[in-house]
Amino acid sequence: MIVITAIVFGALLGALRARKHGGSKLDMLQWGAGFAILFGILGLFLTIYIERMI
Repeated sequence: MIVITAIVFGALLGALRARKHGGSKLDMLQWGAGFAILFGILGLFLTIYIERMI
């Protein structure tokens, strides 16, 4: 659940960042995908860390 939330949050954050800098729709898609991948990986590591602590 953490990973899915992180992916969605990252995609939204990336798209908003591209829009803020005047990017086109393709820029928003690219930034959204990049941030989604980054946040998804961070969410995965966080999930693994939490599972190991329990």
